[in-house]
Amino acid sequence: MADVVRLSFHSLRFSSSLLTSFASSLNSLQPGLPPILNSDKRVVYPLLCSSAADFPRPAFRPRKQLVSFKVQATVTETDQPKWWEKNAPNMVDIHSTQEFLGALGHAGDRLVIVEFYGTWCASCRALFPKLRRTAEEHPEILFLKVNFDENKPMCKSMNVKVLPYFHFYRGADGQLESFSCSLAKFQKIKDAIVTHNTARCSIGPPKGVGDLELEPSFAPKDKSAESTSV
Repeated sequence: MADVVRLSFHSLRFSSSLLTSFASSLNSLQPGLPPILNSDKRVVYPLLCSSAADFPRPAFRPRKQLVSFKVQATVTETDQPKWWEKNAPNMVDIHSTQEFLGALGHAGDRLVIVEFYGTWCASCRALFPKLRRTAEEHPEILFLKVNFDENKPMCKSMNVKVLPYFHFYRGADGQLESFSCSLAKFQKIKDAIVTHNTARCSIGPPKGVGDLELEPSFAPKDKSAESTSV
């Protein structure tokens, strides 16, 4: 069945010669279809198409659907050491009063620097990399690290009230110096090392540490007494 498309010239005005020429062209294409005069006295020219397939159909392209994915990242704990665990070879972690006294007793005449720190202490964390480099530069010095949270009774008995805090010990001289220090005042530690890390030989056993006392088994024997007894 043929589809009829009507062209209505509603608001356009054409000359009679143009309409006649257009009508003759339509009759040549579609013979037998005379123009139609509608009720409004407008000329309507029918177009005859053989089928609906004669009209081009618009091409429809399927929309690309965007597929969203939710990616969940899982952070797993690695075996990387914590900042306070990155020790130099001459750094020793102290976990008890017994370990502390034992380390001082076996240090002999070496200068011992004790750092009291907290894993939650931002100032301790900022200072630690520079302290580790200093330890690497002075392998002859023993650095002891005391975790405040693990050794609260010992720290309180040694009057440690601020972190980070440092004690300096050396053989029979016992405690040489103590002070608090931050990264901005790290020069205090360097100056103390220059002052106390001089060549010397201690005479006698190491002294007690505040209210703590070295056990006899850790205190070195008097060499002069040994030689006389023999």
